[in-house]
Amino acid sequence: MFTSFVDELRRAGIPASLKEHLVLLDAMKHGVIPARVEDFYYLSRTTFVKDESLLDRFDQVFAKVFKGLEGNPDGEEAELPEEWLKAIAEKYLSPEEMEKIKALGWDEVMETLKKRLEEQKEQHHGGNKWIGTGGTSPFGNSGYNPAGVRIGGKGKHGRAIKVWDKREFRNLDNTVELGIRNIKVALRRLRRFAREGAADELDLDATIRGTARQGWLDIVMRPERHNAVKLLLFLDVGGSMDPHIRLCEELFSAATSEFKHLEFFYFHNCPYEGVWKDNSRRFTARTPTMDVLHKFSADYKLVFVGDASMSPYEIVQKGGSVEHFNEEPGAVWMKRLTEVYHAAVWLNPIPKAHWGYSESNRLIRELMDERMYPLTLDGLDEAMRELTRKH
Repeated sequence: MFTSFVDELRRAGIPASLKEHLVLLDAMKHGVIPARVEDFYYLSRTTFVKDESLLDRFDQVFAKVFKGLEGNPDGEEAELPEEWLKAIAEKYLSPEEMEKIKALGWDEVMETLKKRLEEQKEQHHGGNKWIGTGGTSPFGNSGYNPAGVRIGGKGKHGRAIKVWDKREFRNLDNTVELGIRNIKVALRRLRRFAREGAADELDLDATIRGTARQGWLDIVMRPERHNAVKLLLFLDVGGSMDPHIRLCEELFSAATSEFKHLEFFYFHNCPYEGVWKDNSRRFTARTPTMDVLHKFSADYKLVFVGDASMSPYEIVQKGGSVEHFNEEPGAVWMKRLTEVYHAAVWLNPIPKAHWGYSESNRLIRELMDERMYPLTLDGLDEAMRELTRKH
C-alpha cells in the first residue's frame, strides 16, 4: 500500500523520492506516531509536502489511497449538531404562500435568531418558527424565506443574508497548466524589467568585448533579468467562487510564472481584518490585514479576484461577515487597501452582462472607482493597462 501511495503522489506531481519514502518507513518502524490514520496523515504530509501549494493535491491522493481520514484532520468542531444540518425535508410553496412570507430586516433577523437559539432545546424540521431544515422560517436551511439566515447545509434559493456554516475551502494550485496560453500574454503587459541579485548569467557581449580588449579570455557575468513589477494578489475562495476554481487556478499559475515579486492572500467574499495563506488553516493562521498594509510598500500593484456576489451587509454592515463577527465593515478595509495601493483592479469571473443584477457588485465597483474588469482575455488586457497608468 505504501508503494502505491508513493506512485500516486508522483502521478499527482508531488516529488516523492525514495529517500522520503525510507524516512517515512523508518519513522513508522520506531513508533514516532500512534497507530492511527489521523497521525499517519500528518506524518506523511510533513514528509512529502515541501510546498504549501501542493497540500490540496496531497489530500486528494491520501483520500484515494487510504479511503479518507477518520475524523477531521483540523480538529475543529462544527458549532451545531450535524443532524440539524441535514436537509431531510423541503417544503414546496405556491406563489401565493411565498407572497405571505415577509422578509425581516437585518437587526430583527439577528436578534430573533439569538432568541430562538436560546429558546429552542431540540432539533426541528419544517414549519415556520424554529431553527431547522425545510419550512419557511428565516433561520435554518433548505427552506424558503426572502431574507433569512442559513445555518449549515446548502442553500436552495439564494435568499440568505447571512450564512453560518463551517466550510472547507481548498487552496489554488499555482502549477496548473494553462488551458489558455494567452492569459500569460495578457499579463505580460504588466512588465518592467530590471537586473538584480547575484551575477549568475553569462554576459556574452561584454565577454567578447573584454576578451578582445584584454587579449585573453575575460568572462563577464551579470544578474538575471527579471520582471521588477511587484504584485499583491487577493483571491476570493469558497461559496459562489467554487464554479470558477479552474479559471482562477489558470490565472494564479500564470501570475506565479510571470512575476518574481508576487505575494498572495485568500479572503472570503470581502476583505476584513484578517487574510490567510492556507485555506485549511484559515481560522488558526491568519495574517492581520493591517500587517499586509505595513509590510508591503505602496509600489505594489493590487489585484482582487472575486465574483463580488454576497449579501450587501457583508460590505456595509458591522457584523456582516458570514464566518465571524467583524468589528468594521468590509467597505472600511477595501478603502484602506485602495488608499495605500493606488494601482488596484478587481477581476470578476462572472460575465459583465450579469453585474447589474447584484447590489453587492455595484457596491464593490463603487469602492474600486469602477476599476472592475471581467476575467476574460480582453478584461485582463484592460486591467493590465489600468495598472500601468501613473496613479
